Amino acid sequence: MNFSSLFASGAEWVRPDGPHHEIVISSRIRLARNLRGHPFPGWAKKNNRLQILELIKPEVEALPEMENAYSSYLQELSPIEKQLLVERHLISREHAAKGAGSAVVVNKKASLSIMINEEDHLRMQVLRPGLQLRSAFKALDKVDTALEAKLDYAFHSQLGYLTACPTNVGTGMRASAMIHLPGLVLSEQINQVIQAINKIGLAVRGLYGEGTEAMGNLFQISNQITLGEPEEEIIAELNKVIEKIIENEENARQVLLQKKPETLMDNIGRGFGILSHAYAMTSKEALNLLSFLKLGVDLGFFPPERQKEIDELFIITQPAHLQSNASQQKLTPEERDILRAEIIREKLKAFPPPNTSKIVLKRPPTEEIK
Repeated sequence: MNFSSLFASGAEWVRPDGPHHEIVISSRIRLARNLRGHPFPGWAKKNNRLQILELIKPEVEALPEMENAYSSYLQELSPIEKQLLVERHLISREHAAKGAGSAVVVNKKASLSIMINEEDHLRMQVLRPGLQLRSAFKALDKVDTALEAKLDYAFHSQLGYLTACPTNVGTGMRASAMIHLPGLVLSEQINQVIQAINKIGLAVRGLYGEGTEAMGNLFQISNQITLGEPEEEIIAELNKVIEKIIENEENARQVLLQKKPETLMDNIGRGFGILSHAYAMTSKEALNLLSFLKLGVDLGFFPPERQKEIDELFIITQPAHLQSNASQQKLTPEERDILRAEIIREKLKAFPPPNTSKIVLKRPPTEEIK
């Protein structure tokens, strides 16, 4: 599979048909593994990294799950191609900075990606639409077991799998869900929810993981403990917390519908109006406004079949996606903003205005004009 084919069919993990898809965009399981007797990537010299790469890459490509997969050395990818993979959540920002001695292999559906010589020798991840942590783990565990039969993993009888960062030692697993929480943001409950999540040992991050901003009312919730608990327990605990967050978000949306319909419709209507008529728009503004259109679909103000187009806009309006579709060699930030607005306007031409007939808006009393 070549690079363009990988992106031709869209991202399977954002399909609007997973469990709790109105709130949970996707689920991800990631495993970190290293080879015994070899220096970790951060300590390894170039020759070491190349040697490790040639040990691992053929075994990854030989997996049944990687039939007709996309496989590339990082030094063969342009900066735009690397950023495209980051925007599709197929590689990390850290891996995009790598060159010779690193590689990536992605399956045909773009639901399984394996980074070689990122922070660890192996960073494997499975993505699923909606809340499917258990399903994602089962799929990745199968891949991990197959590779462990071929590769000698660095493993300690008491500590578990050894990793470059001590916070990953043990299971080497990070389980996470990307969730859309405009109701909690609009009702000003989000900080309280984040504080409660942090207190029970979970992490809350932005759109692209650690150190990134939660744009578009999108948040990543993940485990922090990897040592002393089996994977199944970690997933069960995280799943329980996410289900509670889903309940809180649903309640927040209903309260807004009942008690603050003007606030709700102002954000949805304003988002629709600006997105439909703007001629320049930053990536952050687009994501934040698209978030309210997505909320509008979830609440029935737009036809449900429009959800796919909104989900697509979340991805194709990111900087690297815009640049890859542009005929010019290099777009300036201002040119990207203009192109982003143009793409959104074109997509929204088929959208009807928000249907407010399902809610009763409060109107201030008016005096009779004499």
